[in-house]
Amino acid sequence: MNALLNETHDAAQQSWVTSANDGISDFPIQNLPIAIFRRASSAEKFRGGVAIGEQILDIPAAQICGIFSDLALAAATAASGESLNALMTLSTAHWSAFRLALSRALRAGSGHEAKLAACLVPQSEAQFSLPARIGDYTDFYTSLHHATNVGKLFRPDNPLLPNYKWVPIGYHGRASSIRVSGQILPRPIGQTMPPNATVPNFGPSKRMDYEVELGLFIGGGNALGASIPIAEAEQHLFGVCLLNDWSARDIQGWEYQPLGPFLSKSFATTISPWIVMTEALAPFRAAFTRDGEDPAPLPYLDSPTNQAHGAFNIKITAAIETATMRAANLSAAPLSTTTYARAAYWTPAQLIAHHTVNGCNLQPGDLLGTGTLSGPSLAESGALIEITGGGKNPITLPNGETRTFLEDGDAVSFSATCEKAGAVRIGFGRCWGRVAAHDSRVI
Repeated sequence: MNALLNETHDAAQQSWVTSANDGISDFPIQNLPIAIFRRASSAEKFRGGVAIGEQILDIPAAQICGIFSDLALAAATAASGESLNALMTLSTAHWSAFRLALSRALRAGSGHEAKLAACLVPQSEAQFSLPARIGDYTDFYTSLHHATNVGKLFRPDNPLLPNYKWVPIGYHGRASSIRVSGQILPRPIGQTMPPNATVPNFGPSKRMDYEVELGLFIGGGNALGASIPIAEAEQHLFGVCLLNDWSARDIQGWEYQPLGPFLSKSFATTISPWIVMTEALAPFRAAFTRDGEDPAPLPYLDSPTNQAHGAFNIKITAAIETATMRAANLSAAPLSTTTYARAAYWTPAQLIAHHTVNGCNLQPGDLLGTGTLSGPSLAESGALIEITGGGKNPITLPNGETRTFLEDGDAVSFSATCEKAGAVRIGFGRCWGRVAAHDSRVI
């Protein structure tokens, strides 16, 4: 029996919010993800809300109804502000008590329907904000398949660097340009070096790309100079969201040596508004395994718990909607589907342990990107640079349009689900962004 499971995961539980019980909602009562929202086109303050079916339970309003006590009350109070940093600062016991109180109040037959029904806001009427004040953002490079595929394009003679299988590779990204789903981003400008040229060009990127990632929100941090042992790492993982690390591949190819990405990444990152708390993912954990010929992780990156269930079976699909498709009211076209447990070479616990092993202090609300999650097949690739072989093999969309990289007006959306026999399917909502036309006036 999975010791991480509790009554909030019971597959038999249903909610008095009927839209949560249809079997296709991302947000059944077994999920209960959290976001920061307000009613659209209102002057209301942003505050915490929990998804249940097609609705959002307004946390400050629910708190007035008296459904929280003790640790759950402290958590609800922390979740009532304009960011979730205060909630993230609390302990796993607080987060668990909060989910349990929500689960019991929202269950069919709980007796709370009459007073909580007035605390519901339709998701269709909501406006979302970033769920936390993100002080720092670190992007990792956890997919062996992505690292190998991209390495072949950038370094044909040396695609996978010798440190890759020993150390989680990452770089510090730009927190100020992270936005919540719905972002419309300008096409970035910068230097690019055309093939066979001796002088770089300057202008808009012509090789815009997306990257399928998960975002890991840090809960309680660590003191400067201290480290987080891998056995304790998940106590510092508040939850998971979807993340699109937009990339300008032509700018990246010219600038990335010797210090890595800079302007090719810092112009925009989009995340989904909903954070699925780590406890909700308990039924969908997977063993951390590697090919028998690969080196074992160093001791600070290894533990029996991480080996037993350090990975997560999260299936992520990327889709594209062009301006032409949108005008014709056509559905977005799927590009690829990948699974985190299959794609990632390192687990969240390993990323946290490695990030802090040198004494680096993580703080509540810090965001870690997993890096592009590509599986071993082309259909599992998490970026156009892989799907199109660096632009050499254009893809044809269902309406006949072709793409090598993103064009003006293209929108990219990610969705993700967790499914397992005996458990209720949960999802993450949507991470959506659109590339706007470049405005030459900014040059």
